[in-house]
Amino acid sequence: MSEVSESPAARWAAVVVNYNAGGHLHACVASVCADDSAGAAEIVVVDNASTDGSLAALREIESVHVVANRTNVGFAAGANRGIAASSAPIVAVINPDAVLHPGAAAALVTRLEHEPDLGALGPRIDNVDGSRYPSARREPALVDSIGHGLLGAWWPENPATRRYREADVDHTVGRRVDWLSGAATFFRRDALDAIGGWDERFFMFMEDVDVCRRLRAAGWRVEYDPAAVVTHVEGVSRAHHPYRMIWLHHRAALRFAAKHWRGPRRLLLPLAAAVLTARAILSTTARLLSRKRRP
Repeated sequence: MSEVSESPAARWAAVVVNYNAGGHLHACVASVCADDSAGAAEIVVVDNASTDGSLAALREIESVHVVANRTNVGFAAGANRGIAASSAPIVAVINPDAVLHPGAAAALVTRLEHEPDLGALGPRIDNVDGSRYPSARREPALVDSIGHGLLGAWWPENPATRRYREADVDHTVGRRVDWLSGAATFFRRDALDAIGGWDERFFMFMEDVDVCRRLRAAGWRVEYDPAAVVTHVEGVSRAHHPYRMIWLHHRAALRFAAKHWRGPRRLLLPLAAAVLTARAILSTTARLLSRKRRP
């Protein structure tokens, strides 16, 4: 591994934020190296103080620039540090448990190069079993927020959750969306610079919703393009601290509401806090009971 990026003139950069992703990190970086459809990428791995030895497997890949943080600074801060360590005009922020399929880079990079008002572009994301992950969504209306929050974990196919996840949309067709999953999104660097990058107050969760909302507010388009495909093993890093992740998720949702809700909606923040707290308690209890029932 070199300590300096060797591709300053690359068309695109890949920033991978790692925290104890094990062998998935190597598979992710190897897939970026293998997809040279848009030319060789600058590759920056930002490591949030991993203790599992996942970085050691990258020693055989000479083109990787590693930014090693002394502490776990979170996903948004890690993404910002990786972006700052690269120079390509298009930058993909990718989870360490994601794998790019051949040709994904060309499909997304080419569009970003030729559509100057396109700020962010997301691929189709598949789960490891081949099913589709709902990676391109709309921001839910208030009634859908409440419905998804109360019912989503226990009744995944409820109408509010289906609307929020756009489950009934034809996902073989590209479209403009409200936000894209942070598991793999390609950005125009100028667009990120214009909005000040990722909001580092979001340690984990909702940072992708926030960055896409701010891009749209600044006049940039956010789109989904199924011509590019990524496979994602969801939750590898989160699995190390499952209960903490439940609370971080709900805290991030409240932080997002407090940041973006305006007008009469702000009067509902105390209610949102109460609902999210209750949901976090129920989710934690359900997980504890589930673990006790396992042989």
